[in-house]
Amino acid sequence: MSVTKKDVNYVADLARLQLSEEETESLVNDMNQILDHMKTLEELDTSDVEPLEHVIDLEYRLRDDKAKEPLSHEDALKNAPDADTDYFRVPRVIE
Repeated sequence: MSVTKKDVNYVADLARLQLSEEETESLVNDMNQILDHMKTLEELDTSDVEPLEHVIDLEYRLRDDKAKEPLSHEDALKNAPDADTDYFRVPRVIE
């Protein structure tokens, strides 16, 4: 299977792209090279390769999840730039 100018123009129309003749030719060439590379990869025997979640073996260093006392109402309002006795005051955004 190879990509033609007609294929590139069809996809460009779907994406609402306007391509010059040079861009179209370049994309035809690039896409055909990608497909050739995929054909090469299809020749590899991957029957003994286990599927990977990620290509790099990552260790997640997360802190332990420990329950703490919640912030008190007074402490939450203490550093507010403008507060009522019960709520944060913010500028009105809806008229």
